[in-house]
Amino acid sequence: MKSVDPGRTVMALGAAALLAGLVGCEVQEEPTGDIAVQTAPAEIRDLRITAEATGELEPVLKVEVKSKASGEILDLYVDSGDEVEPGTLLARVDPRDVQNAFNQARADSVVAKARIDIAEDQLQRSRELLDKEVITAQEYESRQLEYANAQAALVRAHTNLELARLRLSDVTIRAPMAGTILEKQVEYGQVIQSATQNVSGGTTLFIMANLDDMRVRTLVDETDVGQLTAGMAATVTVEAFPDRTFRGAIEKIEPQAVVEQNVTMFPVIVLLDNRAGLLKPGMNAEVEVLVDERLATLTVPNNAIVQPQELAPAAEVLGMDPQSVSVDRSAWGDLMAEAAARAGVSAGGRMAGAGGMANGAMPGGAGAGGNQMADIRAAMESGDIGPDSARALFSAMRAQRGGGQRPAGMSEETMPGANGDGVAEAGQAGQDRFPGGQPGGRGGAGRGFGGGMMAAMGGSSGDPAFRPAVAFVVDEMGNIEPRPVVMGVSDWDYAEILAGLEEGEQLALIGAAQLQARQQEQMERMRGRFRPF
Repeated sequence: MKSVDPGRTVMALGAAALLAGLVGCEVQEEPTGDIAVQTAPAEIRDLRITAEATGELEPVLKVEVKSKASGEILDLYVDSGDEVEPGTLLARVDPRDVQNAFNQARADSVVAKARIDIAEDQLQRSRELLDKEVITAQEYESRQLEYANAQAALVRAHTNLELARLRLSDVTIRAPMAGTILEKQVEYGQVIQSATQNVSGGTTLFIMANLDDMRVRTLVDETDVGQLTAGMAATVTVEAFPDRTFRGAIEKIEPQAVVEQNVTMFPVIVLLDNRAGLLKPGMNAEVEVLVDERLATLTVPNNAIVQPQELAPAAEVLGMDPQSVSVDRSAWGDLMAEAAARAGVSAGGRMAGAGGMANGAMPGGAGAGGNQMADIRAAMESGDIGPDSARALFSAMRAQRGGGQRPAGMSEETMPGANGDGVAEAGQAGQDRFPGGQPGGRGGAGRGFGGGMMAAMGGSSGDPAFRPAVAFVVDEMGNIEPRPVVMGVSDWDYAEILAGLEEGEQLALIGAAQLQARQQEQMERMRGRFRPF
């Protein structure tokens, strides 16, 4: 007889308890054949749907302070961290060169004024002599030209004097606005370059910013950015103050995407009021935007429900025969209507634009059915799905159209037989080319071929608030029964159930890795059917 290590037993029990705590709900194990199935109850809880991102704090307004004058730094009056007002003296540059230029310009202005006075007197005398015919007209015109040149020289001297006066004031650098000195980039005795006379842009003396208004520049995944709009409230936390939250608002979502490691994201800018002065530039910030909230709603763990096309592989994971497992797909029409009634909206109005069905009616009529048939036929011709899977899809469409009606354009001879067991294979076979939404994900509604199948079964391919799903309910005897349900919003951990379940019912939990492995096996089997050699 093999002995049991009591330490290993304690460690195993501890791991099971830790797993139960991570799931966040009561997890039990129910024996099903040779497989121990973990279960969790459907519970009433609050559900918050948020978009989360990380970013870095930066000031809204930041400027580089440069000098218009070149020369040696003689005095520095501020240091990094100092708060200044507009016009505060920051530094002083050696003024000797500009002072000499100012003195020369002032002297030139005096000379120009004297020349204009002399030229004016000469012009007056020349006019009198011309009247007496003492000088010729040509000599008088020369005096006029000299006077005009003297006027031009006076204007030029006044302009140079004004420029020299401005350059003399440029040797004292003052704050252009109210703010905080973030960086001091020069020291005493350093020779700086002029910002206006140097092609490199000159030497930066200080970097300052107004820290009363801060912003966080984040990158949000494209799957979440569609739920965000400018003006939405945001909550920001920083590591420096882990027990405090800062309220902000989305300023804008930039239109140009950024691709990092094959992930497409969009820059989102969040504004913050920092008049308290707690936030500093460069702090790492975590941003959370509340997208939706459900109070006291029925929820289940995300791994307790699967998409309708995942029914067969999920059943196989739970130790059930995938060929004998099926659900009544016509029930989704009534469940959709029930979910809409609980939400207080019209089922037809809620789902009409999304390709959904209420009470078993096809919203698009024969035309909508024809489009879905064309999609199925195209998938068959390309080899993405097999004949059995196509028959299952046609059967689901026929059931929703009234039970006995054939899809438009199909005769009795060409109508494939009903075989509900193939629906899961159909959805999975087309997953690579026509990916559908993931019920366990954050909001993603079905797209492409998967979305068309959801519409055929009464689901919504455009409204993530009404999505068909399948839950495996475990009764008191340990028997597992697949049941159609309607799910609403979901976060990372839980999904909202709008119809099909009651509080307290136990659900079998399905491992994501195991489910993916079964789906891969099914795809390989289906591909093998179309490879005779």
